[in-house]
Amino acid sequence: MVLSLRIKALSRVVLHVIIATLCVAAATAFFDLERIDDSIVGLIFLTAVVVAASVVGVRLSLYVGVICALSFWYYFVPPLYSFQLTSVQEWMELLSFIASALIVSRIADRARRQAQQADIRRADVERLYTLSQEMMLHDDAGLLMRDLPLMIGKTFGVSDVVLYVREQDHFYGPAAELPPGIDEEMRGRVSWSGAATPDEFSFIALMLGMKNLGTMAWRPDTLSREAATAIAAQVSVALTRAAAIEIYTRIEASREGERLRTALIDSLTHELRTPLTGIRAAATTLVQDEGIDEATHRDLIALVDEESARLDKLIGEAIEMAEVDARVLTVHAIPQYARSIFEHAVEESHSALTGHPVTIDIDESDTPVWFDPHLISRVLRHLIENAARYSSHGSPIVLRSRNADSRLHFSVEDHGPGIDATDLPLIFEKFYRGRQGQAAGKGTGMGLAIVRAILEAHGGGIEVETVPGKGTKFRFWVPLVEKQPETA
Repeated sequence: MVLSLRIKALSRVVLHVIIATLCVAAATAFFDLERIDDSIVGLIFLTAVVVAASVVGVRLSLYVGVICALSFWYYFVPPLYSFQLTSVQEWMELLSFIASALIVSRIADRARRQAQQADIRRADVERLYTLSQEMMLHDDAGLLMRDLPLMIGKTFGVSDVVLYVREQDHFYGPAAELPPGIDEEMRGRVSWSGAATPDEFSFIALMLGMKNLGTMAWRPDTLSREAATAIAAQVSVALTRAAAIEIYTRIEASREGERLRTALIDSLTHELRTPLTGIRAAATTLVQDEGIDEATHRDLIALVDEESARLDKLIGEAIEMAEVDARVLTVHAIPQYARSIFEHAVEESHSALTGHPVTIDIDESDTPVWFDPHLISRVLRHLIENAARYSSHGSPIVLRSRNADSRLHFSVEDHGPGIDATDLPLIFEKFYRGRQGQAAGKGTGMGLAIVRAILEAHGGGIEVETVPGKGTKFRFWVPLVEKQPETA
């Protein structure tokens, strides 16, 4: 690779020399034939030196200056067609031309180099801006460190980039294996060093103030020291920012978890105390058994039964929520008909459905599908009881099932007040209670979160449609598996 680059560079030099020689020779022959004044010829040759220095570089301009000086001396300085100088004036003319050629070639070459450096700096600034924009999109520190080597290599055109993060003592980069000794070199690097050949790595320390965050290594050595320093500074800031965001996220998650635990305790405390208070009051009255007629006696017993059932339901939801949090839900799939699971759920929810006519609409092609009937029954119970709880007395509830798109679809539709638009995005979050639930003092905010977790365990999902004042439809689905999953 190095040899091929040198051959190409040598070929360009030879081509430039040939073109310059031919141009000067042609111009000299033309000026000689037309007998152009020697002062004009000198200015034209001087311009050729400036052009060579501006376009190619000082070396070619010096070569052009030499052949122009020789041509000017031979063809235009008396005695013509010889290299003799017979007077001080002729010496002064030749030396002035050579000095002028040297000075303007230096100035033109310096201007050319400054223009090239300005272009390189502008391109580096644009690349740094692009790199910073891409790094700003990463808030996850682990993902950022994994992607950074590829991002830097793609943006700045270097083939291999390796990052060493000191805090983790870990290397990140596209290379499968690090070259021998580079790991120790990167661990001990505290400054910048350039590479001797394109096959070797260059290094720069990632510093933020006086803190050494790690090292960046790259090859080939196509980055200037300024560009490498700017990249290292941006990488250091990005790593620190991503780590700070990750720490902040963990702190916020911890705070949110604590808030949720507090909300759970408060909610359960309130919800558990309500039926317990009723049970205790009824039990105390029954124990005293003074002046209680038969009708009141029956009402108190019914109250104890109703509040005990409510208490049992609350404890059951708390247990289900604990299972969801612990991720211990296990799906035990057996073949079931949609109609049978609907009928079972309606039967278990008969007390909540009092005063609500229920319609079951099943697809004609109702075939056995493999799912966990216990878990899906819990889903239907939650949705049916919610529909009954928030619907007016006597309003119908419609249960439907369809087979479509390799899924078994279920829906529970009521004709209640609907769900407020501001509550809709949050109804499946744990412990969230919408405005209607808070106003009515109903629910713990755990039911729909449990429903979503059960369906995700089945590989299914749930969505909701609502029209304020007209009703709500919950639609959920499970994969349409008509054979035992192990042999499907």
